Amino acid sequence: MNTRNDSYRARKTLYTSLLWIILGGLVIAQLFPLLWVASYSLQKSGDLFGPELFKFPTAPQWQNYLRAWKDGKIPVYLFNTLKIVIPSVTGATLLSFGLAYACTRMEWKLKPLAWFFVTIGLTIPIHTTLLPNFIWYRFFGLIDTHLGLIISYVAFSLSFNTIVFSGLLAGIPKSMEESAFMDGAGYGRILSQIIAPMTATGFATVGVQTFLNHWNEFIMANTYLASEIKRTLPFSIIRFQGEYSADYAVQFACMTLVALPPLVLYFIFNRWILAGVTAGAVKG
Repeated sequence: MNTRNDSYRARKTLYTSLLWIILGGLVIAQLFPLLWVASYSLQKSGDLFGPELFKFPTAPQWQNYLRAWKDGKIPVYLFNTLKIVIPSVTGATLLSFGLAYACTRMEWKLKPLAWFFVTIGLTIPIHTTLLPNFIWYRFFGLIDTHLGLIISYVAFSLSFNTIVFSGLLAGIPKSMEESAFMDGAGYGRILSQIIAPMTATGFATVGVQTFLNHWNEFIMANTYLASEIKRTLPFSIIRFQGEYSADYAVQFACMTLVALPPLVLYFIFNRWILAGVTAGAVKG
């Protein structure tokens, strides 16, 4: 009996050790690129071509960040990004919340068709919509406007956000709404005072996820925005890319500055994001 217990403990210890080794390797694989970029952002551009794969800066070049902030026009691009991302997050979150409620709690003729479009929206790549959207935007005068980019961002966020909200709404008893209806409450009051507080994790999940997706989005911004004064944060990085050379250290400083806000936001709301995704997956 003792031999069996010892064998079981040995196997359990082995499996646990292997699991920790695998998880540790994944953590290193995720963190190494971030640390590598942050390290070389404090060095001279020529140091990138040394024999070392990774090295700490012995004489930190803090002026790289000053150049990135000033010459990369980060204040201007940051303001433009916030003008686009904040309305996109707000619009995508509220629209997907309303659509999820309509698809899970209400009965109407076009409900199956709405679910079909929500599902199909998850499978459509961004690249396939660039040319058709460009033609439509040019027809309606939305090329080189922040509004055109906001519309695209909201549209591409609706499917995922709606599915997350739908999973959360499926776990809320309908008796709560029926009682509110009997007391004379309308849909607006029910959504704002009953349903929304019970899906707070969903709002955190879709809000942060939408923010992360659009904060450094480049493909659509590069397609629809032409004016220098209207461009967003990712364009600050390519300002240091010349025809025959590039200032890599300052580019890495730009990357670090652009990546910091999403990282901080994710670490702050990480618990709510995991709770929202898990609850939506289980209840859906």
